[in-house]
Amino acid sequence: IEGGCHCGAIAYTAEVDPAEVIVCHCTDCQTLSGSAFRTVAFARMSSFRLTKGEPRVYVKTAESGRGREQSFCATCGTPIYSSPLPVDYGEEDPLIGLRVGSIKQRDQLPPKAQTWCRSAQAWVGGIGGLEKMS
Repeated sequence: IEGGCHCGAIAYTAEVDPAEVIVCHCTDCQTLSGSAFRTVAFARMSSFRLTKGEPRVYVKTAESGRGREQSFCATCGTPIYSSPLPVDYGEEDPLIGLRVGSIKQRDQLPPKAQTWCRSAQAWVGGIGGLEKMS
């Protein structure tokens, strides 16, 4: 896939598995996305290549105490991906969570599962019945 930020300062390529796309309803994803949930496509770190720019990184600390990098465009604020801290990589090729909204082929990546549903906003399930405007 190809992706990037809204202003064009950051661009990237990666390999994702369309079967591994999720919607996360956790409260951190709600806050960090500025929405009711976040849609994520997973890629191995080794397949991710920045082709333009360098994202800014914010380290979010989970309730467990573990940190996770949240990478975004410093100019327009577009969320790009999250990843474990480099100290946590070990010998593995870690998974990163690409923000589906930043992927050009997002229409080809429908979610296959939802997580942290206990934190989901009660109204999310009813949006299909709302009035539609062009």
